[in-house]
Amino acid sequence: MLRIGCHLSSSKGFLHMGKEAVQIGANTFQFFTRNPRGSKAKEIDEKDVQAYHKFAEEHGISRILAHAPYTLNPCSKDAHTREFALMTMEDDLKRMEYVPGNCYNFHPGSHVGQGAEEGIRLIADTLNQILKKEQHTTVLLETMAGKGTEVGRSFEEIRAILDKIDLKDHMGVCLDTCHVYDAGYDIVNHLDQVLEEFDAVIGLECLKAIHMNDSKNPFASHKDRHEKIGEGSLGTETFRQMVNHPLLAGIPIYLETPNELDGYAREIQMLRDMEKCP
Repeated sequence: MLRIGCHLSSSKGFLHMGKEAVQIGANTFQFFTRNPRGSKAKEIDEKDVQAYHKFAEEHGISRILAHAPYTLNPCSKDAHTREFALMTMEDDLKRMEYVPGNCYNFHPGSHVGQGAEEGIRLIADTLNQILKKEQHTTVLLETMAGKGTEVGRSFEEIRAILDKIDLKDHMGVCLDTCHVYDAGYDIVNHLDQVLEEFDAVIGLECLKAIHMNDSKNPFASHKDRHEKIGEGSLGTETFRQMVNHPLLAGIPIYLETPNELDGYAREIQMLRDMEKCP
């Protein structure tokens, strides 16, 4: 059975997200740790978290995914911007200890003309400062489309960051289907080969999450615009292959398509229907 959910608003707390997930047929979900375009984070309501844990256990919800704000750039030219990213991510990881055993995903950032090598060094430096041996959260690097000077546009760049991390057992990767297709990895016609390349360069053991999104753009466009499942350039058959691929079995799926809750419910059911019975 697929472990699948979508991005939900965290404005009303963990219990509310858990109830919305069940309402749409999900058994996991993704959420922003704070305002995606700012720095403000709500205070953690411990009673809400306790109620969520009980509800999640009763309804089989697990492996939820926190997403850092899009605006963070740990490889910026500007030292203040880098410091802001470090402080925000460090605080997010402290807050994630209220829901231990889950993952925290972030966009590696943009090197803004410094070059990918320097961007990789700066990202790894930030991670080495915030990762703690005692933490119970796995931090995920997201594969990127290669828009502008984004770092993480290739499996090699993701690998290069991971190679510089001290606490490697606290790290993983989130593969975004829209991003990798836009970056030039042809998962439509050559899914097996792309997964083989991922395994050879990064290692499939590092793949902890999948952002399942169609794309509004053609192959290798480096643009990053998500589309509803089956309505973009990836097409329905690509997702059918993915939900049934043995190398991807058991990896949780999170939808970030342009939908409201009813649309997510339809997509979740559609993907469940695609999954072949064992």
